[in-house]
Amino acid sequence: YKLIAENNYVRIKKEKPSRGEILDVNYKPIVTNIPSYNLYFIGSKIKDKTKFIKFISGCTALSKDDVETILHKNRYHRYKGILLVENVPYDDMLKISEQLDEYKSLFFKAESTRKYAYPNHFTGYTSQITDDLYRKFKSQGYSLNDKIGLSGLEKYYENILKGKVGYEIKQVDSRGKNLHLFKYRLEKKPVKGDNLILTINNDVQNIIRKNFPKNMKGAVIIMNMDTGGLISYVSYPEIDPNIFMSPISTKTWNSIILNPQKPMFDRVLKGRFPPASTFKPVMGLYGLESNIIDRNTKLAKCTGGLNVGNRYFKCWYSPGHGRLNVVDALSVSCDVFFYDLSLKIALDDISSFTKNCFLIDKTGIDLPKEVKGFIPDTKWYKKNYGRYVSILGQKVNLSIGQGEVLVTPLSLCAFYAAIGNDGIWKRPHLLKKIIGDNFEQEYKEITKKLPVSQKNIKIIQEGLHKVVYGRYGTAKRIRIKNVDIYAKTGSAENHKKITHAWLAGYAKFVNGEKIAFTVFVENGGHGGSTCVPIAKDVIEFYQRKIVTNMGK
Repeated sequence: YKLIAENNYVRIKKEKPSRGEILDVNYKPIVTNIPSYNLYFIGSKIKDKTKFIKFISGCTALSKDDVETILHKNRYHRYKGILLVENVPYDDMLKISEQLDEYKSLFFKAESTRKYAYPNHFTGYTSQITDDLYRKFKSQGYSLNDKIGLSGLEKYYENILKGKVGYEIKQVDSRGKNLHLFKYRLEKKPVKGDNLILTINNDVQNIIRKNFPKNMKGAVIIMNMDTGGLISYVSYPEIDPNIFMSPISTKTWNSIILNPQKPMFDRVLKGRFPPASTFKPVMGLYGLESNIIDRNTKLAKCTGGLNVGNRYFKCWYSPGHGRLNVVDALSVSCDVFFYDLSLKIALDDISSFTKNCFLIDKTGIDLPKEVKGFIPDTKWYKKNYGRYVSILGQKVNLSIGQGEVLVTPLSLCAFYAAIGNDGIWKRPHLLKKIIGDNFEQEYKEITKKLPVSQKNIKIIQEGLHKVVYGRYGTAKRIRIKNVDIYAKTGSAENHKKITHAWLAGYAKFVNGEKIAFTVFVENGGHGGSTCVPIAKDVIEFYQRKIVTNMGK
């Protein structure tokens, strides 16, 4: 009875910490905290449940079913303040406040909520903790009213951003009034979460968002080749995380998840697509490394296609390119050269080499739910198409990045950065450093090595350079004064629909700065016509605004 009595008059009041903020490389805001008027309720004080539900659904975005669900979920927490609506608009707060005498179960708290500077996928968003997550993380100090990162950086760096909860212990009477019986004030101040400084540049991010084709789907990644830090991370269509900071009506939610453009789908991280001709450098590298070809080897004459068995595989250029070496084949993107090269290589060797170039595995970027690419081998084909499947035709198709081979825009960007870095692959990342009250912690870079020699990678670099500066190069229109650009275009077949458009490569500036880029547009047609203008605008902007200012 003594213990019951003590529990009856001792109250522990928790104080929420401010969540850490997220800033770009120049300390410009990406995710900040802003004041929020949050509406709470105490279940035991609800006198008329039906009337309560009707009132709340009539003055907030919550439907009657939504309110009913919240009440039912918290039916065992009748004496605790439960968050009902976050970020109530000021005018709505005034209207509700006028009725608080009648609805004594309701009260407001002035707290904070997240503000996202622009629509994006990489920040993710926070939301009130779910029942499952509460049971999982209760031991870490979370309460039913807490917010937790549900996706993106908010989820990946949850432990860093969340801060530490504070508390105050009080002795109260039966009505909850503080008796001030403790000699000393028993409290622990909350500790604000640490801030994240990203490698993202808001200015570059916004120029891409401005220039990406309207009503199209795709992705654009710009990567610092020296560090692996992502300068931009754009997936289209975008999603505005701010919509999750207030209750979403069923109608609004359905409009998002049923949208055929799939705005919630992050194409940078989770989109898997055939790489088309951007895959040809992989084939060229393996041919060189295995001594099947050298810099000057000319393979089958391109007359517009190549007969393989009883099938004719077309080249994209029907008049034909003639006999070419690997540098010129990359420059004009001749399909026949790589068809013929594949005939001299075992499928499983192509598959293994591609994996060893880190194109198929997850990059390990600091974001949750990254997907891996795919490339088949002989075992896969026999399992899926039967033991007598013809590997020859499948292999020819794979040699130009068509068929079953799939990559993510992110892994392709990291691969091209590695080519530009003479074979040194760097893990893509968004975090530059963590800043706390008394410390700074830099991101630790991770590097690996492509399984290629310096001699052979220089040959591939020569081919990518000629794509831009060769007489018949497929990316001639990306040329920019005082910027040295290496690139590869691609157009991926898409089940008889308009092809997907690709452009991947890297650029070197006069001050020594180097960036890799990947531009992908779903059903965008040809990489040379659709993706090149996007990349050119970004590189020109980067040169004008970033590189020039760095020189000053």
